[in-house]
Amino acid sequence: MKIDRLDHLVLTVKDIEATCKFYSTVLGMEVVSFGTGRRALSFGRQKLNLHEFGREYLPHAEHPMPGSVDLCFISAIPLSSVLDHLRACAVSVVEGPVERTGATGKIRSVYIRDPDQNLIEISEYTGIA
Repeated sequence: MKIDRLDHLVLTVKDIEATCKFYSTVLGMEVVSFGTGRRALSFGRQKLNLHEFGREYLPHAEHPMPGSVDLCFISAIPLSSVLDHLRACAVSVVEGPVERTGATGKIRSVYIRDPDQNLIEISEYTGIA
């Protein structure tokens, strides 16, 4: 077997509306509905499906918990513009910009937290690892 790409990931959250507002406003993701009243955040060729804590859809992770995820997103705009946008949205930067290594090369990253305190890394590629 060979895996091609990530299709979706499930985020367990305390408040789906607050999560949708944050990810659409701050990160520019599209809020989509599917199935019977389900919500997701779409970007590129993937999405984040949302489960409300205590009301998760089956099957689910053994111990779903808000605030337990660390995600890295690659920005379509320069990191300097990302920082300007974060300031305009009154979102605090936890750390960065800092140099890191991404899946295919060197990245420069800033870290923020979403409404559930998940760690969100926003990065731009700067070279080959």
